[in-house]
Amino acid sequence: MKYIKKLLTYIFTFLAIKKIGSYRSKPKVNFYSRFTKNTHIGYNCHFNGMIIRGNGKVTIGDNFHSGKDILLINSYHKYDNADAIPYDTKQTVDKDITIEDNVWLGDRVLVLGGVTIGEGAIIQAGAVVVKDIKKFGIAGGNPAQVFKCRDIESYNNLKEEDEFC
Repeated sequence: MKYIKKLLTYIFTFLAIKKIGSYRSKPKVNFYSRFTKNTHIGYNCHFNGMIIRGNGKVTIGDNFHSGKDILLINSYHKYDNADAIPYDTKQTVDKDITIEDNVWLGDRVLVLGGVTIGEGAIIQAGAVVVKDIKKFGIAGGNPAQVFKCRDIESYNNLKEEDEFC
């Protein structure tokens, strides 16, 4: 079983790096993930099942960790001044997503375009992120809201000591 898991990680990582626009270090991709050429990731990133849909730019910082079944959607159908109802058939609206350093997304998080998730943030499983999450914020719900902040002193000490998993 251990060897099968390693083989799958190798295959998922191989497939991912063929699609990713750029990366600072080769990511570790443990489960099927789909990226775009507009995806740019940092150092020490771990993916456990992420799908990125759309043409907007996605930037993921260093030391990123994801749960399973993450969905980032960064393109929308244009509906104002459209050529048809319910939406325009020729144009989409693309919005960038930025995930800063040391962010952790729980299982089944949905992130919509135009959002920045600040450094050190944690997004609770099942959250729907529709607006920016501040640095060190711990957020959850639909729509996701910050309900607590990390212990910044402890966070900074760990960061200074290079304690990243």
